[in-house]
Amino acid sequence: MPMPQHDTGLTATRAVVHALFGSPAERTFDVRYWDGSSEPSERADVVPFTLVISRRGALRRMLLPPNELSIVEAYISGDLDVEGDLESAVALGDAVGRRLRDAETMPRLARRILALPADDHPNVAKTRFQRVTSSLARRRRGDAQAIEFHYGVSNEFYALWLDPMMLYTCAYFRTGDESIELAQLDKLEHICRKLRLKRGERLLDVGCGWGGLVRYAAKNYGVEALGITLSESQAAWGRERVRLEGLSGQCRIEVRDYRDLPAGETFDKITSVGVTEHVPADEQSAYFARAHSLLRPGGAFLNHCEVSVDQARGESIKSKVAAKLWKRGEFIQRYVFPDARLVPAAHVIASAEQSGFEVRDVESLREHYTLTLRHWVRELESSRDAAIDLVGERTYRVWRLYMSAGAHRFNAAKLNIIQTLLSKPRENGMSELPWTREDIYAAPYPSELARKLELRTSA
Repeated sequence: MPMPQHDTGLTATRAVVHALFGSPAERTFDVRYWDGSSEPSERADVVPFTLVISRRGALRRMLLPPNELSIVEAYISGDLDVEGDLESAVALGDAVGRRLRDAETMPRLARRILALPADDHPNVAKTRFQRVTSSLARRRRGDAQAIEFHYGVSNEFYALWLDPMMLYTCAYFRTGDESIELAQLDKLEHICRKLRLKRGERLLDVGCGWGGLVRYAAKNYGVEALGITLSESQAAWGRERVRLEGLSGQCRIEVRDYRDLPAGETFDKITSVGVTEHVPADEQSAYFARAHSLLRPGGAFLNHCEVSVDQARGESIKSKVAAKLWKRGEFIQRYVFPDARLVPAAHVIASAEQSGFEVRDVESLREHYTLTLRHWVRELESSRDAAIDLVGERTYRVWRLYMSAGAHRFNAAKLNIIQTLLSKPRENGMSELPWTREDIYAAPYPSELARKLELRTSA
């Protein structure tokens, strides 16, 4: 029998894996290679994930050029895979980045990386996301083309892993053990209570998504609600739900930019949940000024958005240059939200105050969003085959990665999400909002009611 040939490419790949992540005695995760061989962790009894290097040339493509985007695209293309907890694996990207930027480590690593096999290159065509991003020469920043880029994947895709009301923003967990469905209902209730909605009031929801908030407010608080979105697919779905729920007389969903609402139209209350992230920093004052002009004196505006904790802490020139070379954040810009640039919470609040608003309440929902994202990832992973049938494996991988990475960054306090309740004072300075939050918690939330009902039923 001929002697088995030694695979120098596999040997070189193992050497780089050890240099980047440590030996099996040091790692807390398993590694499996394209030939089926594996290196189980010798350190952990229960490993959170297995890193799968699927192709001979995978590691070389991942590390050349050495930047975050190359690592991300190695996963999206299927060069690499993660079986198990992808959120835990996201931290590997940070570790790789530190080693590749280290002046002492990089020269030794470079020799090993250049020895990696370059064959078996897959036919990695540009994805739909790259093509769309490259063509985003927009008249307006934050316009319909950028929104449809993200939300136009298909309503059916989102329905696989969102709750039945199709709420695609941070849920509100009273205890942490609620289902995502109940936590999302609690979020809607929490927003309505913060605004102190009253029957007959006019409510505007800017960036209404599939219309869950306007439908809930119309049905449970008796308001006349208008939701506006830039996504045709969201609006079509939302209008059908309005019709089916018998809310057509008091609830409308329109495809409209907030900047194009008729002059002179006013509302009693305004909400904006997950929109400010798409408004460039230098346009946020104008964004809040437009909301201010649409609100009657004494009215209230609830703004719910993600903010960057890292940005608030500032960066040195050296750090900014390193981030640029590392292509930090390019994954989100290229594959997920082309116009999303997060700013510090202080910038959002200052922009609101410059526009004439008074800040009445600010609440952090950071832990809530970590848990929300984990729910979504689990639902998406459980619907993997159906998702791939609908949108293809690359798109499935993009959403799985971006939500897992988001959970990691919120959990690590690099990102935050804040609900800011703003008032438009009357000429005499009076606000119609109470002095305390006591009234918000006076009655049970939907999850508490469901829990009580369940206890009565089981008894």
